[in-house]
Amino acid sequence: MIENKPVFIALDFADAKTTWVFLAQFPAQQSLAVKVGMELFYREGPQFVTELKQRGYTVFLDLKLYDIPHTVGQATKNLARLGIDYLTLHAAGGEKMLAAAKSAIGAANQTTKLLAITQLTSFTPDELQATQQLAVSLDESVVHLAQVAKQVGMAGVISSAFETPMIHQATSDAFLSITPGIRLQGDAKGDQSRIMTPQQARKNGANGIVVGRSITQAPNPVAAYEQIIEAFSEE
Repeated sequence: MIENKPVFIALDFADAKTTWVFLAQFPAQQSLAVKVGMELFYREGPQFVTELKQRGYTVFLDLKLYDIPHTVGQATKNLARLGIDYLTLHAAGGEKMLAAAKSAIGAANQTTKLLAITQLTSFTPDELQATQQLAVSLDESVVHLAQVAKQVGMAGVISSAFETPMIHQATSDAFLSITPGIRLQGDAKGDQSRIMTPQQARKNGANGIVVGRSITQAPNPVAAYEQIIEAFSEE
């Protein structure tokens, strides 16, 4: 992991056993940042997250919370008590929902950073318009949601690296733009639409990146991870 500029490995595996086998390939002393999504969390539950923290991993819990403010606040409080480093919520839930989550972090006496989802990187602009019937463009929607998130006190947002410059311009460079949809040159897009290489994300000012298949499905995951670290950190 780069200090203050993490490269999260997306642990998109079916179960804990497969995940631990994958992680065992990395040197024990290597400080890794990992993302746990719905698939793994719903299979293995809080205990798995606790074990990751006990083993020294930086944990980004990507559950994309979205419900009424009280429900999200209580869920956030419970999840924060796991000692997680990052947690995601949908910015579309609105100011009251985001504020309830922010308040819950304080009530749980934790330092979990809350990241608001703007628009999923699997959406193309046309798909977004057809699904959400927005009166504005994808870029305008992302910027608006980022501004709402910053106003409420979120640490940052999850968005495509394409949108990072406009997010920083509309908020601040210190407001985190963590970007999924990262692929090494030549890798398949998978179910992502708005993708970039680590180099491109760095040049666009991303504060952190999330990488899944380019590492987890690589012939040599450790080498792929180190290649991405170098590409994202080089000046």
